[in-house]
Amino acid sequence: MVTNIMGKSFRGNRLVRIGLQDFFGLGQQNVTRICSKLGFYPQMRMHELSEQQVLGLTKELNEYTIEKDKKNEILANIAFKRKIGSYAGRRHAQGLPVRGQGTRSNAQTAKLLNRLNRRL
Repeated sequence: MVTNIMGKSFRGNRLVRIGLQDFFGLGQQNVTRICSKLGFYPQMRMHELSEQQVLGLTKELNEYTIEKDKKNEILANIAFKRKIGSYAGRRHAQGLPVRGQGTRSNAQTAKLLNRLNRRL
């Protein structure tokens, strides 16, 4: 049996807490919080959800920024950093590591591709 939640299909024998982590932007902590709020026990499977529980779950998921909205939010944050000219924004623009990682033996592919783009 397949359970559909917000346009995603889940196998019936899948754990609810594991299946919900398939949504981009939901991690283990958020899923645990959602499950405890809705009264789902930890080993609950997708096929055990009633229609009422699926509706409650959908309503609860609408409170979170997930999937496409989350991706757009991340891209907007990167675009903002690039616009203001911060160090992180410049590193994003160059395709280099942003958070202080080394580039001597790391990020060689990104550096190569950026060099080619700058020559064009």
